[in-house]
Amino acid sequence: MINLKIVDIFKALADENRIKIIKMLACCDMCVCDICGNLNLSQPAVSHHLKILSDSGLLNTTRKGKWIYYSLNRETFNSLQNEIDILLTKPAECPYKKYDCECSGIFYDVVE
Repeated sequence: MINLKIVDIFKALADENRIKIIKMLACCDMCVCDICGNLNLSQPAVSHHLKILSDSGLLNTTRKGKWIYYSLNRETFNSLQNEIDILLTKPAECPYKKYDCECSGIFYDVVE
């Protein structure tokens, strides 16, 4: 069964602006106004993206006075990387092959 948390994370990452935010936060912690200035998006739009990323567990927040700074939650990214490695690990025996198939090896012709 697929971990539902992974599905939420992939949904959160399925937006170009949110990927840009992740790249920015890989450099340093930022507040909403810093991110707005780098993305040329409105404050409500950036706040919406930050909420989605935060709700999926990808971001941490730190309050400094009246400002909230966002940073990457490295633990979540490390766990995601481990889950992807597990997802791509080939099992010793395929649990999905329920019958003998006559098509093995006939998927694609090699064009040279």
